[in-house]
Amino acid sequence: MSTVSDIPKTFNAFRIHQVQDGDKKRIVSDFEQISLDDLTDGEVVIKVAYSDINYKDALAATGKGRILRTYPLVGGIDLSGVVVSSTDSRFKVGGKVLVCGAQLSELYDGGYAEYARVKADSVVALPTGMTLRDAMAIGTAGYTAALAVQRMEDNGQIPERGPIVVTGATGGVGSFAINMLSNIGYEVIAFTGKTEQEDYLKALGASKLLNRHDIDMGTKPLESMQWGGAVDNVGGDTLAWLTRTTNVWGNIASIGLAGGFKLDTTVMPFILRGVSLLGINSVEMPLSVRAQGWQRLATDLKPTRLDLIAPTTIAFAELPNAFDAYVEGTVTGRTVVEIDASLDN
Repeated sequence: MSTVSDIPKTFNAFRIHQVQDGDKKRIVSDFEQISLDDLTDGEVVIKVAYSDINYKDALAATGKGRILRTYPLVGGIDLSGVVVSSTDSRFKVGGKVLVCGAQLSELYDGGYAEYARVKADSVVALPTGMTLRDAMAIGTAGYTAALAVQRMEDNGQIPERGPIVVTGATGGVGSFAINMLSNIGYEVIAFTGKTEQEDYLKALGASKLLNRHDIDMGTKPLESMQWGGAVDNVGGDTLAWLTRTTNVWGNIASIGLAGGFKLDTTVMPFILRGVSLLGINSVEMPLSVRAQGWQRLATDLKPTRLDLIAPTTIAFAELPNAFDAYVEGTVTGRTVVEIDASLDN
């Protein structure tokens, strides 16, 4: 069993810096050797087994998006591994744990390192029946989808109310949402511009596809009701259209803004049909809610097609070359980053 005394004086980490280049600032990121003292403060030290790549990670590492609020930081918003030191009684040395979307690689050093030091309130014990690799195949994307399903259910969503439409269907959150919802009895419709991914989406559980390029969204305050609810990763005009077309007492989980952050709608869907718009924030979550979500991810919301959703595993050394495809939007499926797979034994 590893302990904090076993941590080498320096270890490998993928670190992101902001440097001054003339009158401009630019992002520089690469591997470097750091020490435990270089990491942001936290009560729990973890030997990292796996991380993953999210769109947010790619934006941070390439400088294509303003993600980090302080520099330098170790990248990687997710990690799983084994506790080597803890001053919090909830987590014991040797325990397998995960941390997802808790402002890692934003305010705190993240998972792209051989060791991480994190706040205890962000740590979740690995659920029974889940491997450390599974946890990163799921990652923030899967947890966010599970949180959306949970909030919709808490607000009365049931399969009898009609099908659930999932936008941004081929993305990580969309893929997980389709698989989870279909597994618990919902008819799921995939809304996407990537119709060439029909076989993939139907294998996840979608009953049919809607080509977003063929949709006439209309202009009326209320359009014909088409679905019992929605999981939306797009925002903008698509989200506004969903408010106008969702059935009575349906829920819309709003997660992303790939199509824009403005929402042009009226109050009529909300006061005449009782539609609920649920904002999903997977970062600002108390530990009890995080733990509940991960328990469900190991039980009734357990993804059954991780082989399709997260088909790729890369070595830690390959990480710098993997980000551009995410920024360019050419990736289908999630990528797991292997740092020390032996910890999964």
